[in-house]
Amino acid sequence: MPINSKKNNMKIALVMLIIMAFAGVMSLTTTALAQDSATATEQSESSLDKIIKGTENWGNSKDISVSKFLTGIGKSTGIYKMIHHETAEERAKAEAEKAEEARREKEGEKLIASDEPTPGWQHLLMIAVGFLIVYLAVGKGFEPLLLIPIGFGTILVNIPGAGMGDAPHGMLHIIYSAGVGNEFFPMLIFMGIGAMTDFGPLIANPKTAILGGAAQFGVFFTLFGVSLMNMIPGVDYTILHACAIGIIGGADGPTSIYVSGKLAPELMAVIAVAAYSYMALVPMIQPPIMKALTSKKERLIHMDQLRPVSKTERVLFPLMLLVLTILLLPPAAPLIGMLAFGNFVHEVGCVQRLSKTMENELMNIVSILLSLGVGSQMTPEKIINLNSVGIIVLGLVAFAVATSAGILMAKLINVFLPKGKKINPLIGSAGVSAVPMAARVSNKVGQEADPSNFLLMNAMGPNVSGVIGTAVAAGVFIATFGM
Repeated sequence: MPINSKKNNMKIALVMLIIMAFAGVMSLTTTALAQDSATATEQSESSLDKIIKGTENWGNSKDISVSKFLTGIGKSTGIYKMIHHETAEERAKAEAEKAEEARREKEGEKLIASDEPTPGWQHLLMIAVGFLIVYLAVGKGFEPLLLIPIGFGTILVNIPGAGMGDAPHGMLHIIYSAGVGNEFFPMLIFMGIGAMTDFGPLIANPKTAILGGAAQFGVFFTLFGVSLMNMIPGVDYTILHACAIGIIGGADGPTSIYVSGKLAPELMAVIAVAAYSYMALVPMIQPPIMKALTSKKERLIHMDQLRPVSKTERVLFPLMLLVLTILLLPPAAPLIGMLAFGNFVHEVGCVQRLSKTMENELMNIVSILLSLGVGSQMTPEKIINLNSVGIIVLGLVAFAVATSAGILMAKLINVFLPKGKKINPLIGSAGVSAVPMAARVSNKVGQEADPSNFLLMNAMGPNVSGVIGTAVAAGVFIATFGM
């Protein structure tokens, strides 16, 4: 075996050992995410043991436990629900949990907002932030279709005396209540994404799905990062906040909004802006990481052209995806179901009018409304605090870890592949859900090393699998902590 290959394998092994060691250490700090008052009283000597605001009545219901995690996932499957008859006790518990969720949504903003009037200079600061977002979209080309409406929403909601975000008749409040706060718009966005997505590269090379799955490591890794942030005075994140923040690592705006709406509605504004901002910054964030984790020789790897995918395979894929979701993870069905519906309409070929509407008019209208609704939440009491700053930092960490995990997984797979069948590790970075931007970045970095190396179609495999992977991660979080 060449010396370079041995060095690369040693690096991979070292990274895996570091990750495992870090996970082992952090497994001892689960009380930093949630605990009851009794636990805090007994262990008050530790700086990690504190009562997080909003978790006083949780008891042990939100503790992190492998057994509880597996049990919760098992009970959330469609197979279990089909054969299990709900008892009166379980129905009562479900009703109580729904009531608690409604109460938390109603009072959740109090977790980060102050009861005192917001100073005028803070509104001016947020208006300046809105103009900055618009500048980045127009002047720098960072995701203009999304950031321009978000920027204008931020400006309009912070104009003193305009009342555009005030309940019940403010325009921006109506938009937010109609489709952002209740997850309606994210579902429509996923339907449009499905209609625009080509799953052919994933079907033609199924092993690239592993790269999309590996990129979700950034999502779960962030749970540990949140527990570390809780050591900072003035920062109080619960496990529900941790789940919502972690989804930013998937670089999927609609999924981030959906999960935060389910688990942490009070953090939706800053989570959504962070997710969309990092999606827009993919061309800046990913290339340095990609070059640092790959050698020149690895970036020069050429991959075989993908085989043609038949129409039958294309039509059956969204149906199989939907069936698996129904049987194994119903909490992810709203996201994956709409993705499968949009893709099926596109691939079946007999309803082109519906497909074109989903891809164009409907997608554009919903994107405008969703972005304005997100911008309407960019108010000082929700943004100017330590929790919001922590979300920005954690989102960047999650995104960087997700990118790194996809690349390292590709390098690990190459250890077992024969010469001539190696995967270019650059496509591993496309495992995040920023479709198709992440795939384009993989192709661009590959062509910088060799202009004749075209990786775009190969990178689309992990890219579209990343969309599915992030939706699955969202379903796992909701099934574990939100059901």
